[in-house]
Amino acid sequence: MPHEAERSLERARHPRPDRTHDRRHRQSKLANAVFGCELHRRLAAAGSPVRSVLAHPGYAATGLQHDGPTGLWRFLLGALGNRVLAQAPERGALPLLYAAAHPSVESGQFIGPDGPAELRGGPALVTPAPAATDRETGRRLWDLSERLTGVRFPLPAPARNTGRP
Repeated sequence: MPHEAERSLERARHPRPDRTHDRRHRQSKLANAVFGCELHRRLAAAGSPVRSVLAHPGYAATGLQHDGPTGLWRFLLGALGNRVLAQAPERGALPLLYAAAHPSVESGQFIGPDGPAELRGGPALVTPAPAATDRETGRRLWDLSERLTGVRFPLPAPARNTGRP
């Protein structure tokens, strides 16, 4: 199991108040991707026509950069980063809209900006981080999510090493 994904599961069970905003943000994004990949595998195993598609906006100039970080990070991400690296929020919404509405998008795909480092650009098929597609991590996060929420989903666990991540 990838080390970062394993640590993310442990932090979900035992959150630490001293985690920085950026680390918590990255951890939550990884968990979203792990869960989305696992949902895709379970839907496929059940023969469901429902799709699980991942999408991200890249770096969009929203209020997040001003609300989360503090000190120097707030300046670098908010004032400087938004001017140099970010795209308009409307452009950041395009990969999400594409993922939700374009007829060619398939379950299990990940849509994000096509520019350098996926920070900005038009919608394109991108590759999730390897930790996001780890099957054992997906199974463990699914089980943890069911335990913590008390909600059970009647989707079968996927067979090992079949289908798209």
